[in-house]
Amino acid sequence: MWEALVQLDRGRPGLADQLIDALRQAVADGRLAPGTHLPSTRALAADLKLSRGVVVEAYEQLVAEGRLLSRQGAGTVVAPLIREPVERRAADTPDKVPDRPRTLLRPGVPDLGMFPRAAWRRVYERTLTRMADSVLDYGEPSGAWRLRAELASYLGRVRGARLEPGAVIVTTGAAQGFAVLAAALRAGGATAIGFEEPGSYGVRGHLESHGLRLVPVPVDGDGLDVAALDRSGAPAVFVTPAHQFPTGVVLAPARRAALVEWARRTGGLIVEDDYDAEFRYDRDPVGCLQGLAPDAVAYIGSVSKALAPALRLGWLAVPAEWREAVAERKAWADLGGPVLEQLAFAELLAGGGYDRHLRRTRLEHRRRRDALVTALRRHLPGLRISGVAAGLHLVVELPDGVDDEALAERARAAGLGPLPLSRMRLGSGGPPGLVLGYAANPPGELETAVSLLGKLVTASRARDAVTSVGD
Repeated sequence: MWEALVQLDRGRPGLADQLIDALRQAVADGRLAPGTHLPSTRALAADLKLSRGVVVEAYEQLVAEGRLLSRQGAGTVVAPLIREPVERRAADTPDKVPDRPRTLLRPGVPDLGMFPRAAWRRVYERTLTRMADSVLDYGEPSGAWRLRAELASYLGRVRGARLEPGAVIVTTGAAQGFAVLAAALRAGGATAIGFEEPGSYGVRGHLESHGLRLVPVPVDGDGLDVAALDRSGAPAVFVTPAHQFPTGVVLAPARRAALVEWARRTGGLIVEDDYDAEFRYDRDPVGCLQGLAPDAVAYIGSVSKALAPALRLGWLAVPAEWREAVAERKAWADLGGPVLEQLAFAELLAGGGYDRHLRRTRLEHRRRRDALVTALRRHLPGLRISGVAAGLHLVVELPDGVDDEALAERARAAGLGPLPLSRMRLGSGGPPGLVLGYAANPPGELETAVSLLGKLVTASRARDAVTSVGD
């Protein structure tokens, strides 16, 4: 039984992490039901031909996550699934805040249960043990040098970036990168920035809140329309070339060359958000635009999609002429970020833990995307699914006449979290649709969510038809 339930690749390192992932997934999809008694660590180690220490580490991790319960004399069992009523949650005291339930189909977030807690604990403890006392002082505002060096190496190896450690600024997530860059643009006299249409609703808010007027630039099957950008006269442009948000298209090679030519001819700045580019499932990811033109691209990324948003770790690299202005604004923003977390992440990068985590999550994300596509074809047949097999979301286009904003509101009331496609547009026009996330939910939950969504779409079409007849 256990050899069938837990399949290990003994040819690669990290058997404890593999065991943790396998047991975690078995609990999530119900193969290990609540109350199931697990073998002793010694018995499971013998069954799987592992050292007992590996099984002990896996059990301890899953107990810490709340997926298993272990009591002296009672053994280890799968924890019950407890869903407290809303009224009780509201009454909880501040020092006992309950876990928030997962929202099905919410885009832009990973499965937080897959966060590598054991690996993170090890690198954090190693950092605390080895660091000098001086590390606890105010840090370098641009970030810990070791992390900047590790990021320059990692991004060069994985994303094809061309970076020196001194060019990297560590930020508290991509959000701070957008903030300090927008402030630098405004200080340089820019009042507007080209923006993908449709484009990220969240990034739009960041840029507008810092006084930049957004100029919509159309996106088609080849990505950003560079000719339209040229006609707009915008002095800078925001793009997501590796996996456009929300449409999921990849900026075509000819468009990449044209965009770089535009920047060098006009002196414009390309702001590249490389937000989930590590997750490509049908081929190797396309390299970042910054590696093609480091003199013209401001490059932004974070670990929010790969590890967890709560870490607040991101990075920003800008062309040489922008570095002083950006570094100054970063310094005034926070006098330096959380150094311990930065050094722990540097340790995770240096030891290969981050690469191992990405390999595991990439496999699981692909499985979940496939499950979502299958469910959509079953419950919403005939609707177009757009975007390459990548990232943490996809887009499903709805029938003409469906109000995607109203549909998304009804979905939220039902416990689902899709975003309406129309909200991603600065102007009107374009087909209605929904942006669906799949990374945070196992296949069984995705099937349930899409079944419910299909009923909501059917009800919306019927409601719209009645309204049309009434008019």
